[in-house]
Order: sequence, then C-alpha cells, then structure tokens
Amino acid sequence: MADVKSDDVKILDHYSLNANGLHVEVDIKQTGAEFVPNYEVTFPGIGIATKLLLLSLRSEMVTMTPIDPSRIQIKEYLDDLTKRVQSASKILIDKYLPGTTGDTKDVLSAYMVNMMIGFGDLEAPIADEHLEEIAVNGSREPIWVFHKRIGWCKSNIKPPNEESIYDQAESIGRRVGREINNLAPLMDAELADGSRVNATLFPISQVGNTITIRKFERNPWTMPALVKNGTVSPQIAGLIWLCIQNEISLLISGGTASGKTSFLNASSIFFPPTRRIISVEETKELTLPKLYQWISMLTRQPNPEGKGQVTLYDLMINALRQRPDIMLVGEVRTAKDAETLFEAIHTGHAVYGTIHADNAQDTVIRMTNPPIEVPKIMMNAIGGMIVAFRHRTRGIRRVLEFGEILKTGDANVLYRWNMRNDTFAQLSDMTRLSETIALYGGLTRKEIDDEVAEKATILNWMTKYNVIDVDNAGFVVSNYYKNREKVLDIVKNDVPYTDKLFK
Repeated sequence: MADVKSDDVKILDHYSLNANGLHVEVDIKQTGAEFVPNYEVTFPGIGIATKLLLLSLRSEMVTMTPIDPSRIQIKEYLDDLTKRVQSASKILIDKYLPGTTGDTKDVLSAYMVNMMIGFGDLEAPIADEHLEEIAVNGSREPIWVFHKRIGWCKSNIKPPNEESIYDQAESIGRRVGREINNLAPLMDAELADGSRVNATLFPISQVGNTITIRKFERNPWTMPALVKNGTVSPQIAGLIWLCIQNEISLLISGGTASGKTSFLNASSIFFPPTRRIISVEETKELTLPKLYQWISMLTRQPNPEGKGQVTLYDLMINALRQRPDIMLVGEVRTAKDAETLFEAIHTGHAVYGTIHADNAQDTVIRMTNPPIEVPKIMMNAIGGMIVAFRHRTRGIRRVLEFGEILKTGDANVLYRWNMRNDTFAQLSDMTRLSETIALYGGLTRKEIDDEVAEKATILNWMTKYNVIDVDNAGFVVSNYYKNREKVLDIVKNDVPYTDKLFK
C-alpha cells in the first residue's frame, strides 16, 4: 500500500491478518513525535474492557479444560483441545456476557483459544508474514517487531507483567522439551512452524524477562525473487547457476541477519532434480522444491540431564553415509564442521554452506584461523563464495561480493556491489573458476559467457512473470535440465508462465 499522510501522521502500511482464526487489523504509522514507526494491532469486536474480562477468566478456563503442554505438539491432541476450549469459552461468554450474538461469540471464543493454547496477543505478530522478528523486552515497554520493508517498529502490545513473560517462555519450553527457570535462565527453542525462540530471565537480562522470536519464512526466497528485489544481478545469479549445474562447491558468508541462509535456499532451485540432497541445520530454515529427493536433518540440544545431544558434526558424518550428491550445511562454526565439509568435497560431493564473515577476504581469514583453522591450501576445494550484506539504514539486502578461490586459497573478488548507485560492478575476470568450469563442464570461455547470459535471460523471464514460488521456480529449472530447447523457446517467445507450458 502506498504511504498516506494525514496531518502529522503518516500511514506506512495497512493490512489484515488471520491470527489462528482471529481477524486482526494492522496499521503501521509514523508520527511527528516518534523516532520509530508504530505497529498497531486491533482486534475488531474486542474492546479493551472485554479483553481484560476474558483475561480474568483464564483460571476458570484452566479448571474446565486442563492442558497437557507436553502433548500440544501432537496434532490430534491439539485439535481435540481446541474444540474443548472453544466449547468452554462459549459457556463462560454466556455466563459473563449474556446476550452476546453468534458472530461476536465466535470472535471472543477465538481470542480465548489464542490466550489458552496459543501465544495470546503475540499470535498477531507471529501470523504476520511481513515480520522477521518479534522482541519482548520486559514488561516496562511495548513489544518491538522487525518489519521486512519498514524495519524496527514499536507495537501497541505490552505484556501485563514480568510473570506473564515468564509463563510464556516456560510454556514454549515445555512444548519442545526445554527448561527455563532461575537455575537455567537462558533458553533456545523452536516453535512448531520452525520459528526460533530465545528467552532470558531477570536478573541475567537487566530489563526484565525477554523473549525474541526469529520467524520462520513460510514463503522461502528463490533466486528469481532475489533478482526481482535487486539483491543480486541476473548475471551473477546466472554464474551461480552455472557453478551449481557443474557441481562446484560454494560458500555463502555474511553478518547476522544478512540473508546467508535465505540465499542458500534461493540457490537450491538450481539443483538438478536427479540429485540426492541432504541438509544439516541447527534450526529448520531451508525449504526446497517438493520435487527433489531431499533429506532434512536438525541438531538437538541435550535434555535437562545433559543427554541426547546431536551436533552438526554428528549430522554431517551421518549424512556422508547416506550417499548424498549434494550436501547443505546450515553454518560452519567449528574445526570439526569444516573438516567434515572439506572431506565431503574431496570425496566427490557438491557442498554448499554458510559462515559468519563480512567480506570475501574475511571469509578466508575466518576459515583459516582459530577456531576453524582450515589449512589455507585446502580452501581451493571451494570454487567460489557469495557475501550477503544487509544495509540496515536503507532496509535492503544485497550480494556485497561474489568471488572465486584461487589455488593459493586466497579470494579473488569478481563482482562487488556499489552502494552509491545500487549496481553490481565487475572488478576482475575469472581465472580459477573458469578453469574449473572448463574442466568439469567442457566449456570454452566464450561458451561459459554464453551459458551465463542464457541463464540470466531465463531468470529475467521468471522475474517478469513472477515465477518466484519455490516449487514453481524449481519446476522451471528442472524442465530446463530435462528439455533445454523447449524452455529456451518459451523464454525467447516471451510466453507467459503456466505450469501447463511444460506438459
């Protein structure tokens, strides 16, 4: 929605949500007196007095519908519990709000379901696909949210007290077998939808009890989507596609929240559908096209007794025993992780992973110094690297650099983003990477350039016709591998996309 200005209030966005069955209206406003935008949530049909009354009925609801938190993850139990809570809530509404009509009763019942077995007022921001992060910073200030387009906003949702935040964190922990209390005041957990949760308790957190939710991306990024929003140029994306097609291993680096894993996910549409893919992650962030043979594995934290831990290293070793063609590694952090990654490359697997580093040269330094400490000469097993960058002030993400790894293990930056004019400039010609593509793909330098241009043209066509869904994008690329001429003919004739084009 376009920005609308009214007096000293600027409406930045307005939309509706369905928060677990409850209709929600969202307004994002910038006022002259505020330094950050306001994220305002309203529940049509539920006034402040009504909300306070419903909250006061919580203990009575618990008596009527006892809840076993350890079973909430079980779908059958949750479905049955939802029906029982809906039934009990309508009984209480009739008791305390006599004369409430059917539609209004349904709205109030949905709110009570969210309050009892959901996340209360947090259900609205959790359901908002425009948000990346939700931050509860104690009970003395409103909840903050990070909007994908606008950035950090202060919401009109405020926890009633510190106990309510503690109860929320404890409830999340119980659902996934995690513990948080005064003896264990830090908790990392994962919601059923894949969202990551971190919680800390006072006095470890001096502002009070906190909860931070990094939301799982329900609509994962694909390369055409990144081309469309300017994150990467079609030419760089086409070169990455050619690398993946020829099973050249790549490393994606960047700072926190720079989009490393999103870029890894976006690149996955280039995998040939005839490959067996195994991913290892600490939390579930990857979503690959459904047509792939893909095995997803996640690490596991130890239980309260310190048993049952499964590390990334354990998963990587196990993955090598499952005959993968392609391995995806969520993040390389330790020497063992790196050792196994290079072992996978040297035994003939294409490996794609992420690491924290700010640019191409820093990536080499990070990989070759403690704690990872890979011998520099081993770095040449990686064909190239992509550096993801998040410009916080402008609220955009870009590929900062794309480079190749030379035989010496050093990085040679081929492309770099120019912040002044938001373009991607070529800094140098390929040497080692073109040699590798020539070796494994049998292509001359001219043929490499032609292949990159061809793939860039296909990506531009996908962008033009909004083929950015992960399954549709993967479907087009898979058809390219199966019948290249047919796909090129469709693109050359600028035929609008439908899946029937390839049948």
